[in-house]
Amino acid sequence: MLLRLPTSVSEARQCLLEGAVPVGGATLVWGTWLRDGFPDQAMSLRHVPEANVLGPQELGAAVVLHRVDERVPQVLRLAAAGVGTGAVRRAATVGGNLVGSALRCLLPAALVLDARATVLGTDGVHATDLAEVVAKGPLLLSLRWPAPVASAYRKLPGDPGGPPPLVVASALHAEDEGRLRLRIAVRDGYDVISTSVRCGPDVLHTLDALRATELRDAPVEAWRIAGDQIAGLLGRPGDR
Repeated sequence: MLLRLPTSVSEARQCLLEGAVPVGGATLVWGTWLRDGFPDQAMSLRHVPEANVLGPQELGAAVVLHRVDERVPQVLRLAAAGVGTGAVRRAATVGGNLVGSALRCLLPAALVLDARATVLGTDGVHATDLAEVVAKGPLLLSLRWPAPVASAYRKLPGDPGGPPPLVVASALHAEDEGRLRLRIAVRDGYDVISTSVRCGPDVLHTLDALRATELRDAPVEAWRIAGDQIAGLLGRPGDR
């Protein structure tokens, strides 16, 4: 197998046109390749600048998870820190987790940040939403999002070999005229449900508003965590 390492978006596009298979840290596909055979050529974005951005409102797809630090909002940092073992996080990439993994551990955090994706296809670069990323699995270059007022993340312990553990992620965003919007996502098993509501200082009122959304059937434990997170978010503006 030939591993191609483009240094620009245009070179990466050419690799796609020539049939190279995108690969991040290969933590997910290596076993499949050993079983089914290796592709003739693969491609990594590790040397493409646009795929290596890391800042308060952006994160590149080629960034390995152990590099996701305090430069990004807390919800995304905690989500990355909770993926696998230290060895996995030193190899697995943001793009591999969001596009290649059935668990998509970073997806709830990206959803509550209202992130948009920049993706690369054979026809060039375009921006899209996370729904397309999940549904079509394009080659992800980066994520970008508006800066939240505050964010929170909780992942319950899971049993080895068992179903994916429950995850609740939330973020508070400022809107016009001083209003606030709460975005929240719950991963229950392999399903991720997300929604948003306007909120004020009353936690119970915000929870009532959420019960009228797609989250109405979320597990009881998810509602308990959501209540704790909302109370914390409304009580600590400015802590992202």
